[in-house]
Amino acid sequence: MNIYIRQIAAALCFVMFTLPAPTSFAQNKAAKLQAISQQLDLTPQQKVKILPILADEGPKVEAIKNDNSLSKVQKIQQIRAIHRQTDPQMKTILSQEQYQKLQAIRQQAIKDAVQARGR
Repeated sequence: MNIYIRQIAAALCFVMFTLPAPTSFAQNKAAKLQAISQQLDLTPQQKVKILPILADEGPKVEAIKNDNSLSKVQKIQQIRAIHRQTDPQMKTILSQEQYQKLQAIRQQAIKDAVQARGR
């Protein structure tokens, strides 16, 4: 099961970093949010609360990833800081299992971002 989650997260992250077309940014963002929603198996009530948080996080994380003035370590630190800001909200909305899945998705996204940008 854990391998399955990692594969899904890796696929999601790959899509997140390889589709930079500005005309489809909104579509990509919506697709990413929908994919995370499905991975976490969110209830309709959870979606209403979680998706705005994730939508707010996305541009901040992307800006850090695209900032070539930051080292890999700095990028990781700043992305984790953003996640730490929203973690208290996420914990109150998600079940323990869902929260653990979210953490795995985030960790894989950070790993993939650093590897992709380092090439």
